[in-house]
Amino acid sequence: MGHLGRLKEQYRELADRLQAGPVAYPEPEDPVAREGWREILEILFTPEEAALAARLPVRPMSLERLSARLGIAPEALRPRLEAMADKGLVMDLVHGRSGRTAWLLSPPVVGFFEYSLMRAKDSIPKKRMADALHAYTHGDDAFARDAFGGATTIGRALVHEPALAEEPLPEVLDWQRATAVVGNARAWAVSLCFCRHKAEHLGTACGAPMDACLSLDGGAEFVVRRGFGRAVERGEALELLARSREAGLVQIADNVQRRPTFVCNCCGCCCEQLQGANRWGLASVNPSGFAPRHAPGACSGCSRCARACPVAAIQMVPERREGTPRNALVPAFDLARCIGCGVCATACHKGALAMAAGGSPRPVPADAVERMVRMAIERGRLADLLFDEGAGTWPRFLHHAVRALTRLPVASRLVAAEQVKSRFVRAALAGFRR
Repeated sequence: MGHLGRLKEQYRELADRLQAGPVAYPEPEDPVAREGWREILEILFTPEEAALAARLPVRPMSLERLSARLGIAPEALRPRLEAMADKGLVMDLVHGRSGRTAWLLSPPVVGFFEYSLMRAKDSIPKKRMADALHAYTHGDDAFARDAFGGATTIGRALVHEPALAEEPLPEVLDWQRATAVVGNARAWAVSLCFCRHKAEHLGTACGAPMDACLSLDGGAEFVVRRGFGRAVERGEALELLARSREAGLVQIADNVQRRPTFVCNCCGCCCEQLQGANRWGLASVNPSGFAPRHAPGACSGCSRCARACPVAAIQMVPERREGTPRNALVPAFDLARCIGCGVCATACHKGALAMAAGGSPRPVPADAVERMVRMAIERGRLADLLFDEGAGTWPRFLHHAVRALTRLPVASRLVAAEQVKSRFVRAALAGFRR
């Protein structure tokens, strides 16, 4: 990376702006991590783009309203936004029924971090970007704690379906099954795995497949429209899921019940979400709602399960057995750390492990708005999300946001009202009774 230096004014304003989203871009204390934090912005954004991005909303806004907000004519503003969307710095959301486009500033995750390394070749210096990202995310825990340290996480584990116990289980809902999440989508795209591409440039990549990230529906349309991946059909997407399970990868989906936008096929060595657990000890992925169940009589003590676990939640411990002077080795499961992915059961060649309902899952938000609201409340940024620095009250977003607020537990609603300090939100929350 370059020499330590001060952040230029345009980038300072952008860094401040990025603090308003549910997933922020916190400035780290470690000097090497701080240099990576600075360099990421300077690699991705030109000074002119940084100045514009510092004024963009963190929730979708039409070109006309955005033009009025910025004082830039639509015909001059649109090409600037298009160029930034091609780099993944801005997202354009096309509404299916009306065909109208809304624009917003990309967050770091899921956003410009991933898009920076989803293409093998473009104008972004990949090695320099990988070095800067590694310095920022591994040199200091500031970003990991903001992105992955709350009760509401960005991603949730999906259990390996073939590893589910054979006897009847409580109903497995569609949003808990990778095949349903992917199979019920209307559009699909495959991209390079950002994490493994980064690791490749660092010289630490494993042998897991690189083309392994699935985007769904609106996320897939954006990825294809902007050249970050290729469109695929349902059959190819489902085949990718099956191959990834066979390769021992963890399937992590968008942490929502309705309209998820991604399913990643992750390894414990490269994945940034799993590094939140492995490096920083955070509960960085919402567990699946399933946990391993051990059949001692079938277990040979081979330790395949412990070696396969992507979050090191299994230890082989000695156990006394009658009729033999030697201890047997059996797996001991740390269910507080386990994410319920089923990789251990898939790795077992003796049929000694199966996945049953259990573990320590947290509530899964109904949709993206509820997840944003929950994350904003937990991180003390609800007012930033709702009112977005004077961007206007945008009735449709606020309607969904207030509905999400009213679904929260009473204590969370009180925290939300205190954060916003708005008569409007206070009245909306007070009028709802469970």
